[in-house]
Amino acid sequence: MMGFQPVLLWSDILVWGLVAAGSGFIRLVAGSPPLLSAWRRVGASPVGMAAATVLLAFVIVGLLDSVHYRPRLEGKPGEQAAYAVEVLSLFDALAAPLRSRQEKTYSEPFATRLYAKETLDLPGRGQVREYPRLKHGGAHLGEAEANRGADIARTAFRGALLGFLGWLAVAALATAGVARRLGIAHATAAGRIWRGETRFAWNAVLATGAAMAVLGVPLLTLAGDYHVFGTDKVGQDVLYQVLKSVRTGLIIGLVTTLVTLPLAIVLGIVAGYFRGWVDDLIQYVYTVLNSIPGVLLIAAAVLMMQVIIDTHPQWFSTAAERADLRLLALCFILGMTSWTGLCRLLRGETLKLRELEYIQAAQAFGVTSSRIIGRHILPNLMHIVIIALVMDFSGLVLAEAVLSYVGIGVDPTMISFGTMINNARMELGREPAVWWSLAAAFIAMFTLVLAANLFADAVRDAFDPRAA
Repeated sequence: MMGFQPVLLWSDILVWGLVAAGSGFIRLVAGSPPLLSAWRRVGASPVGMAAATVLLAFVIVGLLDSVHYRPRLEGKPGEQAAYAVEVLSLFDALAAPLRSRQEKTYSEPFATRLYAKETLDLPGRGQVREYPRLKHGGAHLGEAEANRGADIARTAFRGALLGFLGWLAVAALATAGVARRLGIAHATAAGRIWRGETRFAWNAVLATGAAMAVLGVPLLTLAGDYHVFGTDKVGQDVLYQVLKSVRTGLIIGLVTTLVTLPLAIVLGIVAGYFRGWVDDLIQYVYTVLNSIPGVLLIAAAVLMMQVIIDTHPQWFSTAAERADLRLLALCFILGMTSWTGLCRLLRGETLKLRELEYIQAAQAFGVTSSRIIGRHILPNLMHIVIIALVMDFSGLVLAEAVLSYVGIGVDPTMISFGTMINNARMELGREPAVWWSLAAAFIAMFTLVLAANLFADAVRDAFDPRAA
C-alpha cells in the first residue's frame, strides 16, 4: 500500500493543463512557417534567451510544487490507513530539510544564534542574558563557532565547483548537438557558439546557466547547514518561503491570462468586425469596468468570495483546498477586471483588418463571418495576443504582491511574495530591524519580473510586423 494519498487541487489541474497546452502550441508552431520564423527570431535574441533560462528555473520549481499528496500516518498493522491533514508537494519532499529545520524565532542569514537575547540558565554562571544557540543553523560546527566563516567559504567553494562541473556537462551536450546538426567538429561548434554565430543564442543560454550554477548550487549546498536567508518570526527558513512563493506567482500570472484572453479576443474581434449595436454594447461594458477603481472592485469581489468560503467549510477537507479555491478566485477576479485593455486593442486592429481587400472579397463571395474571423482575422491578430500574453505576466505577479500586502490577496496560510512582504512590514519596525525577509522576497520577485519583462521585449520585437 502506498505511503501517501495523491491530492489533486484545481490549480494543479490548470497548471498541468497549461503544460499540455504548451506542448500543443509547440506542435502548432512547428507546422506553421510564419510562427516558426517568428519564434526563431526570439531564439536568436541573446537577452531573450538569457531571460528564458531564468524563467525556466522558476517554472521547474513551480511544477515540482504542483504535485500534491497527503503522507500516510503511522499506525498499527491491520488498521485502516489514515493520512495526515497537511498537504505536501513533491517540492516539499525534496526540500524537507528546509521545511523541517524550524528555529524558535528570528535569526540572521548564516547565523548560528538567535537574533534576540534571552535569559538563560548556564551551569556555574546562573541566569545570564545571551543570544541562544540555534537548533539547526550551524549545528554541525559544535563548539567551533569561530570557524563559521571558513566553513562557509569551503562549502561554497565545493558547491561552486560542483555547479561548474555540471555546467561543463551541459555545455558539452549542447556543443555536441550543434556539431551533429551542422556536421562540423566539436571544437568548431564550440567556437561558433561562443562567438554567437549559431541560429539559436546558445552563448546566452550557457552563460546564464553558468552564472546560475556557480551562484545557485553553492546557495543550495549551504542551505543544508545554515539558514542562508535567515528565519522569520516563527523560525521558518526564509529560503523555503521564497521558493514556495514561486508557484503562487506563476499561477497568478498564467491562470489569470487564461481568463483574460478568451474574453478579450472574442469581445474585441466581435466588436470590431460586426460594429453597430454590438460594438456599442461591448464598448459600454468595458467602459463601465474601466470607470470603477480596480482595487476597490477586486477587494469587493475577494471579500464576497471569502464570505462564501467561510460559510461553507464542509466543501474543504484540508486547509490547502480552502487556500487553493481562494487563489483561483483571485485569478478569476483579476482576469475579469484586466481584459479591457487588450479587448480595446483587438477591436481597433479588427476595424482596420475588416476594411482590407481580401476580407471584403471574402464577404462578397458569401463566406460566413465565422469562417472569415477564424481564417483571416484571428491569425492576423495572434502577434498582438502573444505579445500581450507575455507582457501582462509580470504585471499580474506584481498585482498579487500589492493585493496580498493590503490583505485582499491570497489566503494568509498560503506563502506568496505578497504575504512575505506584508509580514515583513511589521518586522522592519523592530529594534534592531529584521530586514532579510523583505530583501529575499524583493530579490526573488525582482528576478522573476525582470526576466519576464526581458523575455516579453524579445517576443514583442520578434512578432512586431514592422520589424519583420
